[in-house]
Amino acid sequence: MSTDVASLGGSEHESTDGTNYLTAKTTWLFTVDHKRLGIMYLATILLFFLAGGLFAMAIRYELLTAEPTFSAKEYNTIFTLHGAIMVFLVLVPAIPASIGNFVLPLMLGAKDVAFPKLNLLSFWIYTFGSCFLVYTILAGGIDTGWTFYTPYSAQTSSSVVTALTGAFILGFSSILTGLNFIVTIHKMRAPGMTWKKIPLFLWAMYATSLIQILATPVIAITLFLLFFEKTVGIGIFDPALGGDPILFQHFFWFYSHPVVYVMVLPAFGVISETVTINARKHIFGYTAIAASSVAIAAVGFLVWGHHLFLSGQSELTGAIFSFITFGVAVPTAIKTCSWIATLYKGSIRWNTVMLYTLGFLWIFTIGGLTGLPLATLATDVHLHDTYFVVAHFHYVMMGGVLFALITAMHHWWPKMTGKMFSEKAAKFWFWCAFISYNATFIPQFVMGARGMPRRYHEYLPEFTIWHQMSSYGSFLFGLSLVGVASYLLHSLKYGEKASKNPWGGMSLEWETATPPIEHNFIGQPECVHGPYDFPEIEVNPNAAAH
Repeated sequence: MSTDVASLGGSEHESTDGTNYLTAKTTWLFTVDHKRLGIMYLATILLFFLAGGLFAMAIRYELLTAEPTFSAKEYNTIFTLHGAIMVFLVLVPAIPASIGNFVLPLMLGAKDVAFPKLNLLSFWIYTFGSCFLVYTILAGGIDTGWTFYTPYSAQTSSSVVTALTGAFILGFSSILTGLNFIVTIHKMRAPGMTWKKIPLFLWAMYATSLIQILATPVIAITLFLLFFEKTVGIGIFDPALGGDPILFQHFFWFYSHPVVYVMVLPAFGVISETVTINARKHIFGYTAIAASSVAIAAVGFLVWGHHLFLSGQSELTGAIFSFITFGVAVPTAIKTCSWIATLYKGSIRWNTVMLYTLGFLWIFTIGGLTGLPLATLATDVHLHDTYFVVAHFHYVMMGGVLFALITAMHHWWPKMTGKMFSEKAAKFWFWCAFISYNATFIPQFVMGARGMPRRYHEYLPEFTIWHQMSSYGSFLFGLSLVGVASYLLHSLKYGEKASKNPWGGMSLEWETATPPIEHNFIGQPECVHGPYDFPEIEVNPNAAAH
């Protein structure tokens, strides 16, 4: 059976006039086409990623030597802007808003999301909120750290109010997107697509959307209270005004730990798709993986207290939070073991998508395992606020989310653009990125274990070699990402035309044309089997030859 012909039931879904969503004569700025909005989100997010990456390069340049290049305030401002941009403008919306918007209706066999105009509104709210953070940069920045911890954030003269306003507005975009996705998954599935036939990426997006709806209002209220305290002077978090700064930490992490899974759960969903399609095997433990996504979303609300082990909470409270934190590792381990079991005796294709998939497994596993010492009361006392935390955070957040985003871009790039990228160039830059990423952050584990505190721009000479290794690794990693961008952009003009189903996928997005027509499908596709029921097929040469 040719991979160019989908086997999900339904007819060919080609436009009668040869147009697709990219060439349709409609405006981009006010489009309600979920595919165009996904591309617009992706372009905007990558632009902010470039800005956040430049701040990261500035941090690593400063830390090349033990002698300061920037003042303490300048350094605080740089790492705060790096963190705020990366978390609020990049990592949170990275996969849900871009890849999720593009792929979710296609996978469901729907012609769009449930509320197309609300989807457009979400994008413009995101854009409007980001303008406040851009203005914050132009106005001199903020120096509070991306967490906005009180009482310093309530007392500093930097542009905290502007940044708080931007973050507050961004929350509405996240809530509306989550609401839209939940309704779309419930109400717009193709005929025959039961809950046990939904692709695992959509299960991950469903769990993510639940967190977005339930957790985001908490941080919105918290930021509003801090805004109110800073502008009106009523004591809420500032002890000088009779407030409680620990209350802010509880509110902040009640949201911010679940939001880790807003970033990571979509990454898990991407890996579930790419593992099975490139192993040519039905996913191992479909039900367990789907259930674990919902379990992670639920348990993620109960572990915020491990961020406050050293903030004065009781030993009993700390022990309870420690136990629950270990518990959240169980559904994550279920996913990892299921992916490995899927690979076992699979007909693995060693293409770029699979390399990034395996790279994600390596990096996220390190990130997850290094979280266990931080969840343990005895070891966290030593490791808290050291570079060990920085390395762990980046292995989970940047390594996990970024590698999954790049995986998703390569996996769905032919569907998005209608073009194939160069496999030779992609594999070269993958190895550069993978090696340099580990070279950047493994030294930070060593520094943290030896007591190097984070957020310091001066340090003892004994840490110099480790900082230099980390800095040079980061510079190479930045260059690697430029390489990835270069061959993907090159493919837009010079890449070979992609077939409708270059990877031999069995989910519904591979049934429509490449690139998809404006309304995705002509007629209503039907789902007659599961998304991972791979037959004996002839693999398209595009899958491995480029």
